[in-house]
Amino acid sequence: MNLTLKIWRQKNAKEAGNLVTYPVKEVSPDMSFLEMFDVLNEQLIQKNEEPIAFDHDCREGICGMCSMYINGRAHGPAQGTTTCQLHMRKFKDGDTIVVEPWRAEAFPVVKDLIVNRSAFDRVISSGGFISVNTGNAKDANNIPIPKDDADNSFAAAACIGCGACVAACKNSSAMLFVSAKVSQLALLPQGRIERESRVLNMVRQMDEEGFGSCTNTGACEAECPKEISVENIARMNREYLMANLKK
Repeated sequence: MNLTLKIWRQKNAKEAGNLVTYPVKEVSPDMSFLEMFDVLNEQLIQKNEEPIAFDHDCREGICGMCSMYINGRAHGPAQGTTTCQLHMRKFKDGDTIVVEPWRAEAFPVVKDLIVNRSAFDRVISSGGFISVNTGNAKDANNIPIPKDDADNSFAAAACIGCGACVAACKNSSAMLFVSAKVSQLALLPQGRIERESRVLNMVRQMDEEGFGSCTNTGACEAECPKEISVENIARMNREYLMANLKK
């Protein structure tokens, strides 16, 4: 496959960036998108040019670092897939592919395709944890938990915090991410002790970070690589309302 890549290049957070065109030849359809980037960077290094900076770590769809906006879609055209799991067979010979970083005020560009997502870390540190001593691990049947609650909690816990929901949302809302973290704990007995303070603190921190509001377009769920349900947003809204009423 021969492709034309238009990639966002930005030297640092203070300087303006722009799209730069790179032709890439003899790309194997079995390569992952990141492997294709590795080949391109090797070619740039051989020419004594600056390689393209992009985030990656596990390359197994677990860490969520491979955040790229590909042809107008977070993580690219494949449904329920991270960039590292996207293969070049999803594209055609001769295609032009535009690659950009996440676009959100709360995710400032560090360099090229790398953005600073520490805003998510601060949201988690504001309440996305259990601070009380819940004792040692119990046997599986010691604490009866309805299966629906357990399944929903597990599904919410699948969120990898990649930020695709923010990138896909026209308002740069982080509601899907925050609601997944709130739901994960609110559905379990261990997390219910701090459920009111948790949701109040996490929503407050989310607003302080500059994320936009949710207008229920559903783009977040559609582009989420783990297909986190927007039902979590409804659950978080209920948690937030009840917490304010009790307060």
